[in-house]
Amino acid sequence: MGRKILFITTDQQRYDSLGCNGGSIARTPVADSLAATGINYHRAYNQNTVCMPARSTMITGQYVRTHGVFANGVPLPADAPSVAAWLHDRAGYRTALIGKAHFEPMFDPSGRWPENRMGRDRSHGAHRGFDWMELAMHGPMAYFHYSNWLRENYPEEVGGFVTMLSGAAGGDSGAPEVTYNPIPREHYHTDWIADRTIAYLNTLSPSDDWFVWMSFPDPHHPWDPPASAARQINWRDLDLPPGHPGSREKIEKILAQKPRHWLDWYQGRFRNEEGGAWNFVPCEMTHDQVREINAMVHVKNELIDEACGRVLATVAARGWDADTDVFFTTDHGELQGDFGLLFKGPYHVDALMRVPLIWRPAPSAKVSAAEISEPVGHLDLAPTFCEIAGVPIPEWIQGSALPTAAGSPRVRAITEWDSQFAQLGMHLRSIYRDGFVCTVYEPSTRDVGFDLSFGYKALRIEGPMPDIRYDGTEGELYDLGQDPLQWRNLWSDPSQAKLKSDLIADLYANLPPAHTPQLTVDAPA
Repeated sequence: MGRKILFITTDQQRYDSLGCNGGSIARTPVADSLAATGINYHRAYNQNTVCMPARSTMITGQYVRTHGVFANGVPLPADAPSVAAWLHDRAGYRTALIGKAHFEPMFDPSGRWPENRMGRDRSHGAHRGFDWMELAMHGPMAYFHYSNWLRENYPEEVGGFVTMLSGAAGGDSGAPEVTYNPIPREHYHTDWIADRTIAYLNTLSPSDDWFVWMSFPDPHHPWDPPASAARQINWRDLDLPPGHPGSREKIEKILAQKPRHWLDWYQGRFRNEEGGAWNFVPCEMTHDQVREINAMVHVKNELIDEACGRVLATVAARGWDADTDVFFTTDHGELQGDFGLLFKGPYHVDALMRVPLIWRPAPSAKVSAAEISEPVGHLDLAPTFCEIAGVPIPEWIQGSALPTAAGSPRVRAITEWDSQFAQLGMHLRSIYRDGFVCTVYEPSTRDVGFDLSFGYKALRIEGPMPDIRYDGTEGELYDLGQDPLQWRNLWSDPSQAKLKSDLIADLYANLPPAHTPQLTVDAPA
């Protein structure tokens, strides 16, 4: 009997949402305990700031430009490498993914991809190296296993959810995609995923080695947690988040220093179709709406933490705790009021790139607790899983096993962005190194990605297509030591020219070649 791996992921959760990372709103004692007895990585970065590319990096251990899923809507190729398959085939691990997968587009009415056919076919895999998959998305959408379960057993509860990306006003303040969902807590997808994970674990024999990916769709919008829990944080008691400048005048002054799509989105001249509701105009968001959204996000964070506690209790009850490594992370962050903005998108700041990452090594491994500030990334998860399982790290993995003590020689993390829609055509490359974040804006394109006009027609959106174009001279540079909120862009500061040049050279020296041929965006997301 070897070491088991419980890999917990959330969706769109900020680094600072956890108490162990300075969070002061949500109560997260389970995650905090994992950090206190394990390793907390304070500078963990994703390799892309939206779901499908980030998740594809987790399962492959590869940079985005290597696995090729450069945006949402680009399906991970069927023959892409999978660390789950590697553990299954090389070490005999039982493997399962329960919750949100999203390696394939979720907008798939014809069932082109296996993730979306499983629920229709009442099947559970095998797929991508997982013996067992029970899938969920954001509410009762499409035909995922959770959606089917809810519709078949509790059809009267389906209508309590908000439609994702609708931007529908709700809650007490009229905030976008907020509602107090009348669904009983035990029927909400967070508890369902924990229940199904526990059920799966209880099918395993005591001697099985296993890799279980428990993947929560929350705290991603829509913000529609069970009403029975939603009031446990009173939004009226909350301050604006530290990253919110406090007034429209201050917001516009800060955004004016950044490349054009920042201020244009805030003022409503640019639609952030790739990261949030198409009809959301940030400058119209009130302070009360920011507070209510933050309260709902943190309620979701608390529900996740409690669900993790139930699963970990099951692991302990089965006698596995001493030999189980537990990981906790997310795919990307959430602006959540920073800069007066919401959601995510082509905005390379710590709110979206920096992620919580905790590893509680199995107590039997006798690894000391540590706090690590050297940069690490999502692509370092897969090689760590291999080391735990005692199998060689395959040559296709580009990351390195996570360090277990401070003082490692790691110096950089790289995050990329390429637009999903052809008419947007943005291409961002970012490097974190030595306390600075530097983002290069490569020249805009208009011939790569999904044709946005189809979406405009389907949603009956009138008006011109986006007209923002970058010529390759634009960028962002932040000194996180002096400016942790990233309000002062140093890109054009002459005193930082040498540093900027050095960071850019380092960035491109460490980017692997792009995937050839380039994969296509086959669906909206």
